[in-house]
Amino acid sequence: MRHEAPTRRTVLTAALAAVAATASLTAGCTQHGTTDDGRTPRATPTPSEGTPAPSGRQATGSVLAVKIDNVAGARPQTGLESADVVYAEQVEGGLSRLMAVYATRLPEVVGPVRSARESDLELLRQFDRPTLAFSGAQRKLLPLIGRAPLRPESPAEASGAYYRGGGRPAPHNLYLRPAEVMPDGAPGRAALTTGFRYGPAPAGGTATASRTVRYPAARFTFTWSGDRSRWLVSMDGTPARTTAGDRLAPATVVVQHVRVRASAYHDVLGNNTPFTETVGSGKAEVLRDGRAFEATWSRPEATAGTTFTGTDGGPVNLADGQVWVVFAKA
Repeated sequence: MRHEAPTRRTVLTAALAAVAATASLTAGCTQHGTTDDGRTPRATPTPSEGTPAPSGRQATGSVLAVKIDNVAGARPQTGLESADVVYAEQVEGGLSRLMAVYATRLPEVVGPVRSARESDLELLRQFDRPTLAFSGAQRKLLPLIGRAPLRPESPAEASGAYYRGGGRPAPHNLYLRPAEVMPDGAPGRAALTTGFRYGPAPAGGTATASRTVRYPAARFTFTWSGDRSRWLVSMDGTPARTTAGDRLAPATVVVQHVRVRASAYHDVLGNNTPFTETVGSGKAEVLRDGRAFEATWSRPEATAGTTFTGTDGGPVNLADGQVWVVFAKA
């Protein structure tokens, strides 16, 4: 087993220098030592294998989490329909970005892939050493990623897994072949340690035709389709589709009200990077079966999943199928 602790600072420094020297080998991801959006590509060695799973949980395999671009120029995205869970968060300038989590199946291609944020590290602690695919990260964030209990797979670590797709300008054209970073395939449902419960709908709820969540410069609308028994997704007023032309349509949508605060990081334009707090508790709305159910969410610690409790004190089950969790400012 590698003994990392005494040399981590040395390894990180050397790896960062190596990135700048080998930028041309990383699938076009970097330029002058930075990624597509002015962020330094991550090149820290992966954590040594055999590290125990977080306390209280047994290792169940590694999910794949992919940071996905969500501005107009990045749509339609590829591979979102195959995700078990899609998280939506606010980023710099009031825009949004997605994190797709794959456990039960892997698509051939996912993207466009974009950069990681500090909030991702807290969110991903619920999984047992997940694989995080991302285009890069801010230089100051690299030590945190290096210490996080996850397996990073940016173009700096896995250049052969990424490619630039035609028809779009950078940075909206970086795609991942999941099989290249997940050679053993999808880990299975047991790896999806989100804390979510699936089953019959609770009693009550309010009939709901649509629900919109707004960020300062982005918005999500979910419209119930009785024909499909799914919520049709629109983003920024435009129907969200797959690259095959089908509507994105999760079975459950969770609007989770969280604290969104300023972080210590900024983008290249000087905009502060929001930190979305996903540990704690607060209000939530669970949308399923054409109804909205008021709930409270609870995640007592980073290594725990998130539970949803109804107004009657009982658990709120999610419908079987894809889940979208949209973090809204409390």
